[in-house]
Amino acid sequence: MKVHHAEIVISAVAPQQYPESDLPEVALAGRSNVGKSSFINTLIDRKNLARTSGKPGKTQTLNFYLIENVLHFVDVPGYGYAKVSKMERAKWGKMIETYLTTRKQLRTVIALVDLRHKPTQEDVQMYEFLKYYGISVIVVATKADKIPRGKWNKHESEIKKALNFDDDDQFLLFSSVTKHGKDEAWRAIEEAIADKA
Repeated sequence: MKVHHAEIVISAVAPQQYPESDLPEVALAGRSNVGKSSFINTLIDRKNLARTSGKPGKTQTLNFYLIENVLHFVDVPGYGYAKVSKMERAKWGKMIETYLTTRKQLRTVIALVDLRHKPTQEDVQMYEFLKYYGISVIVVATKADKIPRGKWNKHESEIKKALNFDDDDQFLLFSSVTKHGKDEAWRAIEEAIADKA
């Protein structure tokens, strides 16, 4: 998809604040610092619509981005950031869970993991959570440019093994630096949206 129009429409913390719209939604989940904002910005050809931050744990709301007036990207708070209090984390967890399990417009979740590292416990929990609720999921391994191409397969199989990856799901390698995986990501998103239309 060629994106000419993208804007943030609302930052929500509760269902009554979600946009009143029937447009399909694609949620993006991943731990702090996995490169969610860079992923969004790369897909929509913008430098900084989604604010990237040197400070992980910045996103504390569900941020709804309207893309080309045909779908919403929903950026959910990054998990696994130690400096956030337990209570705050529990609040985010509840907010994310409510959105993921009750939102009819949600078509798929892009679960971002870092290709360089084994998935964290939170990555595994998120994937299991999505599978448990039967929510469509696309796993995107970011920061592929940081690893020599010859080692991609090795890292991919380590991640799949740790996640107990379901081969019916899609797994993509991505780099916001080289734009590798950008077209594949759009294809997967368009498929997910068309599937449930």
